Amino acid sequence: MARLIYHDATGPIELPPQEKSAWICACGLSQNLPYCDGAHSICRKTEEEGKVYTYDKPRKSVVEIKDDQ
Repeated sequence: MARLIYHDATGPIELPPQEKSAWICACGLSQNLPYCDGAHSICRKTEEEGKVYTYDKPRKSVVEIKDDQ
């Protein structure tokens, strides 16, 4: 079963531990979930406010763009 989940974050969330920070994906496009792999650069460069972007199962290509309701 597929579900539509709205992600409006365009960058990772920092989890500062003892020695080195960990970055958790907030955009949903990382290929290394739950960790950030820099895929949010796609959101920042190409996605527009007020639009809903549907990605393919591998989260690499946009398959549909709609106006947000």
